[in-house]
Amino acid sequence: MRIEKDTLGEIKLPDDVYYGAQTKRAVDNFPISGLKLPRRFIRAQGIVKLAAARANCRLGLLDRKIFRAIEKAAMEVIKGAHDNHFVVDVYQAGAGTSQNMNANEVIANRALEILKCKKGDYKLIHPNDHVNMAQSTNDTIPASIYISAFEAVREDLLPVLNALRGTMTGKSREFDAIVKAGRTHLQDAVPIRLGQEIGGYAESIKNDIRRISHAAGSLLYLPIGGNAVGTGINAKPGFRKYVIREIRMITGIKFRSSENMFEGIQNIHPALELSASLRGLSITLTKIANDIRLLSSGPRTGFAEIQLPVVQPGSSIMPGKVNPVMAEMLNMVCFQVLGNDTTIAYATQASQLELNVMMPVIAHNLLVSIEILTRGINAFNNKCLKRIKADAAKCQTLAETTLAIATALNPIIGYTSAAEVSKEAYRTGKSVKQVAIEKGILKKTDAHRVLDPLKLTGK
Repeated sequence: MRIEKDTLGEIKLPDDVYYGAQTKRAVDNFPISGLKLPRRFIRAQGIVKLAAARANCRLGLLDRKIFRAIEKAAMEVIKGAHDNHFVVDVYQAGAGTSQNMNANEVIANRALEILKCKKGDYKLIHPNDHVNMAQSTNDTIPASIYISAFEAVREDLLPVLNALRGTMTGKSREFDAIVKAGRTHLQDAVPIRLGQEIGGYAESIKNDIRRISHAAGSLLYLPIGGNAVGTGINAKPGFRKYVIREIRMITGIKFRSSENMFEGIQNIHPALELSASLRGLSITLTKIANDIRLLSSGPRTGFAEIQLPVVQPGSSIMPGKVNPVMAEMLNMVCFQVLGNDTTIAYATQASQLELNVMMPVIAHNLLVSIEILTRGINAFNNKCLKRIKADAAKCQTLAETTLAIATALNPIIGYTSAAEVSKEAYRTGKSVKQVAIEKGILKKTDAHRVLDPLKLTGK
């Protein structure tokens, strides 16, 4: 064991941990959920601390030996070497002060160890004075949120969305010749090709990619250098410019300073904007998953127009039952994201005066949304969508028997008369084509031409 001191007094700590007194107090004070902020967020904290150390060294404020030790420790944090020492619960002190100090203490104590000094002996390297130099929780936490979320969108979410869109585009081509009954209000509608239907899904995902990419652009503006309230107190002239330059070099991403530091610290609107775009994606995906469940329903008492790959048994009591489990999983992911977005919205509007103190819960929900969407979409695409098969014969039969095909008679006999044909077809169980021929509305050859389901899809 070792004893550390903070401004409230002494704290006992196991000697093998890198975190210090303030982190230990937070662990004791907030035993709430057992949830910790994700790996990407910890990585982003390491990036901010590394960039700040380099900026301060460039300004001549950090001794070279101290800087090198902090640099090495921060780089280890970036790589994930010390994730098990980031132990503060998601539901913690406002703004993320405990989370910031967790990073400061881990880096300080690891830097001391690198210099063959004892952990907790902060005379040489201090968590606040050296690792947190020219920084505040209030600018490092939002910067970490934006860096981690942007990287997660760029490296994880957008690639799987593009892969999903690619699969849908491929399926739309594969099924382009398969005509089926369209449905509006879940009732018979005019024919549509299965490829057209799935092509609509592909386009909707394309639009969500565009919206998410645009929203992610707002994350590029970091309030780092604004310090506690935006004034940049305790930061030397040039720090703001150098720290952004270093973050850009470390990440390879064109981050820049917030246009107004006061606004950048008062509000967490970039996170809100991105979350809103994820909410939109979730609604799109929910619609698609619901459609897949409907179109595959059966196999004998439902639509059964498509067949899903069998990935696991569907019932603990009904032998042989198979369920659309991948679509159901995607639904649940989307519902969770909608709930996360609500949390983010409430937390974002909780900003007061110079600061939003709800940043940890914003960070957690935003990064979890990106992560579960990434994994859920990837699983749905690979284990379901890529392996969907169409029942072309079933689709053709329904396309030919849909009562709404009478719509093609409107230009010939008018809407009212066409409605009578549709009603008679329904009463008698005959097709619209049969009734049109029997009533002498169309000759047989004309009926085949006018009421050809495939031609009615615009092909």
